[in-house]
Amino acid sequence: MLVEGLMAVAAAGGGAIVQAAATDAWAGMRSGVARILGRGDTGREQAELERLDQTRAELESAGDGAGAERVQTVLVTRWQTRLEMLLELLSEGERQQVAAELQALVEQARSQAPAQSTHNDFSNATFTESQVLGSGTQNNTINR
Repeated sequence: MLVEGLMAVAAAGGGAIVQAAATDAWAGMRSGVARILGRGDTGREQAELERLDQTRAELESAGDGAGAERVQTVLVTRWQTRLEMLLELLSEGERQQVAAELQALVEQARSQAPAQSTHNDFSNATFTESQVLGSGTQNNTINR
């Protein structure tokens, strides 16, 4: 059984794979994950590349909305489980090395992720103590 820290790395990796699939970070994430899971075996690495491409295709076909959120959740869980299984099979030294490689991929993907911003516009609103009275608008923009 994996220790909590390694499970967290696997969870972060699963989430990062799914998040990166729709961004410019995909190419680096795709090749890095395939390399990690392939463990030096060209055939295994190719199989992982195909699995990763299937993940991206599933996300693209899911579109937007509640159905897409369910697909994302399933895919994150699927990749987290694959990463946990890999980590469980490795010796302690290899496990730490792979965890570090995976963490580096997650950080790289996060640094390339589009910024998210929130803009609040309280035009014509009156502020009284800690309340906002009157009419106003709130615009939330998530740049992806």
